[in-house]
Amino acid sequence: MTEETSEPRGRGAALTDLARILAGGLWFPLLFFFGFLLCYALPFHNPTPHDVRVAVSGPQAAREIRAGFGKASPGAFDVVTAGSPAEARRKVLDRDTEAAFAADAARPTLYLAKAEGALLEQAVTTAFRTVVERGGGQLTTVELVPTASGDTSGTGLFYLTMSLNISAYIAVMMLIRAHLTRRGKLLTLVCLSAFMSVVAYLIGRGLDIVPGEPLGILYLFLLSQAVAWVTYGLVPFVKQFLPGVAITLFVLLSIPSSGGAIPYQMVPAFFRALHPVFPLGNVIEALHGIFSFDGKGVLRPTLVLCAWLLLGLLLVALGAVLARRKEHEHAGAAAPEAPVEDPALEAPVPHAVTPGAHDPFGERAVVLGGEVFHDDGRPVPGVFITVLGHDGHQLLHTVTDEDGRWGAAGLPEDWVTVLALAKGHRPAASRVLPREGHVTRQDFVLATPSAHAVPSA
Repeated sequence: MTEETSEPRGRGAALTDLARILAGGLWFPLLFFFGFLLCYALPFHNPTPHDVRVAVSGPQAAREIRAGFGKASPGAFDVVTAGSPAEARRKVLDRDTEAAFAADAARPTLYLAKAEGALLEQAVTTAFRTVVERGGGQLTTVELVPTASGDTSGTGLFYLTMSLNISAYIAVMMLIRAHLTRRGKLLTLVCLSAFMSVVAYLIGRGLDIVPGEPLGILYLFLLSQAVAWVTYGLVPFVKQFLPGVAITLFVLLSIPSSGGAIPYQMVPAFFRALHPVFPLGNVIEALHGIFSFDGKGVLRPTLVLCAWLLLGLLLVALGAVLARRKEHEHAGAAAPEAPVEDPALEAPVPHAVTPGAHDPFGERAVVLGGEVFHDDGRPVPGVFITVLGHDGHQLLHTVTDEDGRWGAAGLPEDWVTVLALAKGHRPAASRVLPREGHVTRQDFVLATPSAHAVPSA
């Protein structure tokens, strides 16, 4: 009976191990795959205006245009009645509407703000030109708020801010492996954000993407800090899943809803609802107000950015409290934070593995290993194996098993020194060069005290 059931059980265990390995190694690329399909292909494949606010002068004209759009493009435009052409024009400058239409029979005029999005401006112009030409007229367009001279597409500000949005959370993922205190990491993030904000602004000025308004530096810094502190604050709670959580928040959801590449009024409802929530969309709104609209519409996005920064501060503070509580529980002294292992994006740190066992970092082969023998060829169990880096720093420490075997993975592709120490034997040492993807074998023969230890290749 035992023989009959052992094979299926072994096959089931192997399949379970394989499933675990595949899940651990493929969840991150699959997140990218499905995330980009759902969050980029879906909202960007067919940009269509939704609830675009347009002021129309005169109640009669507003009713007619509202009815016409209600039939031809239901839900595309939100028509607002203005008392006069001047009032309609003012609504654009005050950011109450995205466009304004002066329904003058002799000279119908459409007032536009390209700074709110070139693609949006194009959609509004096309819709109103069709209406005017259907009535036998000719539409005149007036650009009230153009983009900067070096930003003809209207997307330059988006790419400028996106560079800070992405680099902020990448900086956190790099720093979590650094052997620094929490305070050191946060200070590094502050200094890095300040540096990147100034450089991004100067590049934007050099490319004529932004005007000479240094207040924009503060908002670039606020964006970078909000993303960085929230990402860092999430580390104790999501651990090795931090890359997936951060990319979901600040790439897959934040970028499509930002209104930078495609105006948020032209993406599906889900992403339009996220626009006033995420920091990237709010910093773009605020910078548009500062650079193009004399400070109009800046208060709400500023408050949202501050709320994100406050959330990051609270997460970091809570993580610090939990860490101190854990230190007290283990009666340990405060020390630099332990790095968070992230097999999705980062190489594993040097670690010992049991020869023949599954490596927890995705079935990577042992890169360095071997056996330890007595003079007469018998294996030596319990031998202390120490691997030192080229600078003498200890990379890992392990012990041979009952068969005298040992193994190591996650080693740098650089010369290392392997020491073998056993009671009653002379120590042995050898320099080897591990290579990723290859198994470098290093056996030792431990001689008795009367002889010298001879490492064998």
